Amino acid sequence: MEGQILPPESLTNEAIAERLTSTALESLKKGIIKKKNLIYLELNGCSGNIISLLNGQNPDFEYTLNSMVDLKFCNSLMAAEGERAIEKLIKAMDEEYILAVEGAVALKNNGLYNIIGSWQGKPLTGLQAAKMLGEKASHILAVGACATHGGVSAAKPNPSQSVGLQQVLPDKNMIKLPGCPVHPDWFLGTLAHLLLYGEPETDNLDRPLMFYSTLIHDRCPRRPFFDRGIFAEKLGDKTCLFKLGCRGPVTRVDCPTRQWNGHVNWPIGDNTPCIGCAQFGFPDAMAPFISYDTTRVVKNE
Repeated sequence: MEGQILPPESLTNEAIAERLTSTALESLKKGIIKKKNLIYLELNGCSGNIISLLNGQNPDFEYTLNSMVDLKFCNSLMAAEGERAIEKLIKAMDEEYILAVEGAVALKNNGLYNIIGSWQGKPLTGLQAAKMLGEKASHILAVGACATHGGVSAAKPNPSQSVGLQQVLPDKNMIKLPGCPVHPDWFLGTLAHLLLYGEPETDNLDRPLMFYSTLIHDRCPRRPFFDRGIFAEKLGDKTCLFKLGCRGPVTRVDCPTRQWNGHVNWPIGDNTPCIGCAQFGFPDAMAPFISYDTTRVVKNE
């Protein structure tokens, strides 16, 4: 009805990100909700998440993001450089903001293994920025595996002593979006939910249930082969990839139905085992990604 926002339970799981973002945009146009400020901070990592987000389609990342929020800072996307960029970051803290962080927090040498800029003639470390911005944020989104639990940045031997964002902000609630990289829909859908209804329902690991509730194994189109004990013996086989190392049985995320690259394909659809990039503990706990040990047993975690 006019002037009202449909409750989140009225949105089906199918295309939920598109539905949430379109509802948010319509509500903003009608003045039902207001834009909020967003700070997108990139710490120790490969910037793979921001690249993945820029590839988002339906909803389109750039248009949707700029329409839903006022982006105050993003290491990769802003035009300002050096201290002028950091000045914008510092000034953004004067107003209410949502904080999104990708990349792990490097602790080595008081954070000097990850410097994001300089401020007042001194290096500004990712560790300082994470603590400073996290304490004042209205909501925090940990975006990608490195931010949620350390990910590749914290993989052995971890020379930078990287950790997930929660370890340096232990008392702050945050929404965790694991993935390497995160899917554009997971980020935009969560952001739209924040604007419309507040924080989404999450599991005991702080992951939004609307994206991370079901095991890949339970929705995999190759599940019938698993149930009948028909397993691939080499890459390229069209049967179940479990005995080649597929981590679908322990990974909770909606890749089988959402798919990637404009919603057209996903790893198993391209005959590649799931490597569990959206599961806590990736990559060390998910290795080896390819296995020819037919006696291997994967436990559901």
